[in-house]
Amino acid sequence: MTTTGSRPASPTHPSPPGEIATVTVRGARIRVRTSGDPAAPPVLLLHGIGRSLEDWDTQHERLSDTYRVISTDLAGFGLSDRLPGPATLEQLADGAVAVLDAIGEHRPVHLMGNSLGGAVSMLVLTRAPERVATLTLVAAAGFGSEVTVALRVLGIPFVGARLLTRIDRAAARRTERAIFLDDAFVTDERIAFALEVAGRADQAGVFADIAKELGTVRGVRPQWRARLLADVARHPRPTLVVWGERDIILPPEHLRAALKAIPHARSHVFARCGHMPQIERADAFADLARTFLRDAEQSGT
Repeated sequence: MTTTGSRPASPTHPSPPGEIATVTVRGARIRVRTSGDPAAPPVLLLHGIGRSLEDWDTQHERLSDTYRVISTDLAGFGLSDRLPGPATLEQLADGAVAVLDAIGEHRPVHLMGNSLGGAVSMLVLTRAPERVATLTLVAAAGFGSEVTVALRVLGIPFVGARLLTRIDRAAARRTERAIFLDDAFVTDERIAFALEVAGRADQAGVFADIAKELGTVRGVRPQWRARLLADVARHPRPTLVVWGERDIILPPEHLRAALKAIPHARSHVFARCGHMPQIERADAFADLARTFLRDAEQSGT
């Protein structure tokens, strides 16, 4: 395991390359951003609970010169529709694969997932192993029971959905401040976008359904975690696990459990960093990811 304390990224950045398009999956309109050479090796980026593809904009900027970079809203999150039927982790994973199909990307992808997106990435591997070349798990859910109290409360039946319909500017600011160690990243632009996302009809219901599946007021449920990690072990892929040293959403202590579950994985801790190192340490994250992917490609995976 390595730790870096490099300078943080700037909280402001230019618009990322590529364009956001909308594809239709089982009647739902899902946003997807693509950038880079379509013939280059594909990278798929998945965000966390209640978030959106914008959480990966900084990596579109940095990786598109070498890779075909794809980010998508998980169904029902961001500015995208929910899929028909109950919202489940499996549904989110299958929806992500369906987005790849919709844009004509059928090659194995380098899959990167942050938080909930990390758990969804592992599910994609277990449900469609032929679609995954490598895993990069960024403060991923699935390795421990500890989670911020705010997410525990949202998993309480009926209570979570009701609270999610009452998000105001102060609540949105508190959420952003919990995600980033450096308050400079808690910009008016991010808060305004969080309010726009929270105001969408599908968001509260999908968020509450997924939070309830993930855990209870006591923390993340052990049953789905144990089942998922056992399934991941049956489909080994080159894996990189990274965390922010000061993550208060999912504590960095979960990294030890991750390395026990995936003993061949590389690991890295970003010093003075919160829950989203792909944003707070954008340059260092991109450098780390490039090295990992290059090594995996050279080894023939």
